[in-house]
Amino acid sequence: MARILLAEDDDNLRPFLARSLENAGHEVLAFSDGDEALPALHAAEFDILISDLVMPGMNGIELARHAREKAPDLPVIFITGFSAVAMEALNTVDGVSKVLSKPFHLNSLVEAVRNALEDRALS
Repeated sequence: MARILLAEDDDNLRPFLARSLENAGHEVLAFSDGDEALPALHAAEFDILISDLVMPGMNGIELARHAREKAPDLPVIFITGFSAVAMEALNTVDGVSKVLSKPFHLNSLVEAVRNALEDRALS
């Protein structure tokens, strides 16, 4: 289905997110923060970026800006436990498909990916 770049600093949550997306048929490359994900972003093509907003080092907004410079039509899904940061993200990064507030059901993430990919295909 899709090749997904996942950046999530929570070591307990990241494997669950990746496994849920893989079980839905996607290929997932998962990283613990934006700094770790950035080289992979530049080295390969991805169909979607899923990133936590608040991470040590490079945050999700910065990572999304790098991603959108490389691929302007790349869908971005943010996940966060901070609603105020989520509102900022919606106003500062073009192409944000969805912001999921933690905690969220894993099916919500799979559905958000499906919707973002469908929207991209229609563009």
